[in-house]
Amino acid sequence: MLLSLLDRSRTRTGRSDADALQATLRRARRAEQLGLHRFWVAEHHAVPGVVGSAPTVLMASVAAVTSRIRVGTAGVMLPNHTPFVVAEQIATLAALHPGRIDVGVGRSVGFTAPVRRALGVSSADGFEDRLAELLDWLHGRGPVTLRPLVPPPPVWLLATGGGLEIAARAGLPVVVAGPVLTDPEPLHRYRAASPPGRARVTLSVDVLVADSVAAARRELLPQAVALARTRSRGEFGALPSPEEAAAAQLSARERADVERNLASTVHGDEAEVLDRLQDLVQRTGAVELMTSTTLHDEAAEAEADTRLARLLARLRTGG
Repeated sequence: MLLSLLDRSRTRTGRSDADALQATLRRARRAEQLGLHRFWVAEHHAVPGVVGSAPTVLMASVAAVTSRIRVGTAGVMLPNHTPFVVAEQIATLAALHPGRIDVGVGRSVGFTAPVRRALGVSSADGFEDRLAELLDWLHGRGPVTLRPLVPPPPVWLLATGGGLEIAARAGLPVVVAGPVLTDPEPLHRYRAASPPGRARVTLSVDVLVADSVAAARRELLPQAVALARTRSRGEFGALPSPEEAAAAQLSARERADVERNLASTVHGDEAEVLDRLQDLVQRTGAVELMTSTTLHDEAAEAEADTRLARLLARLRTGG
């Protein structure tokens, strides 16, 4: 089980958007020091509390402050971009950082109508054609020559539902989350439909190792509260402190959303987390874990990343 991190450049109360980006770079350097496999960044537009909006630009910065860890996206939302331009950006990064660049692509568009208008996109229709076009450019099959000329970097598809079928037809590895983690049948169909040797599954799930379930829940509560508020109010996206999160005035709907958010994570002490991760691996056949947990306290987040890296080392060795 390889361990990778996805950092969405979350803002924290009392700190600026610029600091959120700097925190992403600091986390990337720590991830490399821990020997993690990949460091991923994402694309979100006008989402309260999230400033990771330009993944290829942020990838360039991450790659520049590290030297060994692979750098990728989870992902570039292809409906928002011209495939040729995405291919040029990725090829440029691959030329500057040989053997270290990956690209994950997704189908999501802006989460509100004003954001979709700002992006000039209304739906993800035609995504499979755009994906095929991107792959053609990266593999030198386009009507003009893509520059710079580099070996094509690996491409992943962020896949749920029909996305798994698209990935199988394209012969691409997938990053999966949500319902597929509890119902692996779609993954069985994906593997059966994929070309031989091409199916590969990366799990995306928030994981936190702490001294106890209660301690883990306390650290995860700010993320859960921020997400619930963003969904219900479209604001208050910055991560509050654990104390602020515990004292937050929430509606019944928001409290239920918080509990759902917490239930979707893997958290607890080392034994509990290891047991749940082993179960996930056995049920999904995944070879890589991508965790995106963000904590309000950066020092606590660094410690959590360290503990998870050590635990995954045990999982790989069967300890």
